[in-house]
Amino acid sequence: MNTFGKNFRVTTFGESHGPALGAVIDGCPPGIELSEGDIDPLLRRRRPGEHPLSSQRKEEDRVEILSGVFKGRTTGTPIALLVRNVDARSSDYDAIADVFRPGHADYTYHAKYGIRDYRGGGRSSGRETVSRVAAGAVALKILGQRGISIRSRVAEVHGASTPEGIGREIAQAALANDSVGGILELVANGCPPGLGDPVFGKLDALIAMAMMSIGAVKGVEIGDGFAAARLRGSEHNDQMDSTGFLSNHAGGILGGISTGADIIVRIAVKPTPTISREQKTIDCQGRERVISVSGRHDVCIVPRIGPVAEAMLALVLVDALLEQEKIRAWLPGHENNIYPG
Repeated sequence: MNTFGKNFRVTTFGESHGPALGAVIDGCPPGIELSEGDIDPLLRRRRPGEHPLSSQRKEEDRVEILSGVFKGRTTGTPIALLVRNVDARSSDYDAIADVFRPGHADYTYHAKYGIRDYRGGGRSSGRETVSRVAAGAVALKILGQRGISIRSRVAEVHGASTPEGIGREIAQAALANDSVGGILELVANGCPPGLGDPVFGKLDALIAMAMMSIGAVKGVEIGDGFAAARLRGSEHNDQMDSTGFLSNHAGGILGGISTGADIIVRIAVKPTPTISREQKTIDCQGRERVISVSGRHDVCIVPRIGPVAEAMLALVLVDALLEQEKIRAWLPGHENNIYPG
């Protein structure tokens, strides 16, 4: 499961403390203008060390396009993207090489494979998302040419929803050698109606899978989400008139298919598991241990997860868009149908 997508297929590779991370994209349409300058800005947004309370790992995170682009345009052949690691400090993890860090995938990777890369979590590290962001930037370029945009915002951190409150919660957690999580909201604007497939290929199901594939995400809402459980049908139904939908409680998706309204997604992001407070755990031999993890880590990863979530939403939407364009190509008169919104 290192490959994501059906039409726009992305295979990611690399580890947190390996020489590089990257992605190979297969299925990108030809003729798309593309350069490193289209990808680097999104990588900079998730780059560590951009805030005094984020990880101080200093990575340039500059992408190299190795194939699939000729004279500034995609050729339709696989696009290989590479981002080199330049500031890995593997020695930070020598003292805990045989200890399972609470909240991390150390134990589960060991249970599954019998071996794990303990240097920053290897493939389970948040640094793995570099590959997703690089590939997502290409998807965003395609969506942008079709009038579709994606934005995100930090909606909440540890219960606080104002900039002042969010800053206070993060600062207090740092003083306590602890961490905090929060909620990120994403909005995709300009999506045409008709994206997604019924039953098992529902657009919202694919979005939920994409978001839950991000290591720190523990919950996903579409539209009103869990709040819908507290509403009546008369309150939650999105009525329509000749101008389109009069509300958007459904978050832009009905029956697993886009309505043409904004697609609204919220994700719950857990607190950063790496903290320097003492915690109980066990080692590879099952012996009880007490661990305090030092090194470089984020007090709160919610701000940095924005470009990652945007990238994953873009990958889902471009895949669905390419699928729908195939349908439109063989369905006579489909372009004449009338859609609200």
